[in-house]
Amino acid sequence: MSEKKSEGRFMIKRSGFPSKGEIVIGTVTRVMDFGAFVSLDEYENKEGMVHISEVAPGWIKDIRDYVKKGQKVVCKVLDINPKRGHIDLSIKDVNERQRREKLQEWKSELRAFKWLEIAGEKAGVSREELEKIGKKLMKKYDSIYAVFEDVAYEGYEVIAKITGEELAKQIAELAREHIKPSKVKVRGYFELKSFAGDGVERIKKALSVVSKFAKDDVGIEVEYVGAPKYRIVIESEDYKTAETVLKKVVDEVIKTMRKLGGEANFIREAV
Repeated sequence: MSEKKSEGRFMIKRSGFPSKGEIVIGTVTRVMDFGAFVSLDEYENKEGMVHISEVAPGWIKDIRDYVKKGQKVVCKVLDINPKRGHIDLSIKDVNERQRREKLQEWKSELRAFKWLEIAGEKAGVSREELEKIGKKLMKKYDSIYAVFEDVAYEGYEVIAKITGEELAKQIAELAREHIKPSKVKVRGYFELKSFAGDGVERIKKALSVVSKFAKDDVGIEVEYVGAPKYRIVIESEDYKTAETVLKKVVDEVIKTMRKLGGEANFIREAV
C-alpha cells in the first residue's frame, strides 16, 4: 500500500492483487471493441479488463452504449494472473445490492482518508509519516474507515501504539464528530417462580429493580413472554457496556427473587 496524491486527495492504496471473487471499484480508462480496461481505485497500479461478454447480460452490439471512459464501475474479480499482471473482471456478475454497498463503502473510505489527513495536520504529522502510519492501520483494520469506527466505539487507546498518542486523540475527536455509533442489543430471559399467595407481586418486585440500571446511554426493556418467562433486552452503544449492565441486572433480579422466597434462573439468548 502506498500514498497517492491525485488531484490533491490523500489516499492509501493496497499493494498486491485483489482476491478472486472480490468486489472492487474502478475507473474505465480505455474502451475497445472487445472490452474495457479498468483502473482499480483501491489498488496501487493495478488495471483489469472487462471482456465485452462480461459487461452486461445478452448480446451487445456496441460496448460504448454500456461503458465510457472515465466512468466509475463496480466489478467482480473473475480471475487473476499475478505473473502476467492480468486481472479479469465482470460488471454483469455484480448485483444491485453489491453495487450499492461497494459504492457506499468507497464513499466512506474517501471520507476517512480526508479525516486522517486532517488529523495528521492537527497532530503535526508529515504526509510521509502519515502514509507509513496509514499502512500499518490498513494492515490491522483492512480499511481506514474501520479505524474511525473502532475508535468511535472504543476510544483513542486502541490505536495509540500504532499512531502515537497525539494523532490517536485527533483521530478520536474526528471519529466522535463524524461517526455515530449504532446501538447494539443483548438479550435473555428470566424464569421466575413464586408459590406464595402474592407470588405475582413478588415477581413484579424482583423485576422492578431493573429500572435503576437504566441510563441515558443504556436502555432496558422487560416483557412478559409467558409464565414463568420474562424477556429482558439491554440496548447500548457497545457490547462491553451492554454485557456489563446485563450481568448486574441478572445478579440483582435473581438475588431479589430468592430473598422473596421464589425461584430464579436466567437463560442467555444468542446475539
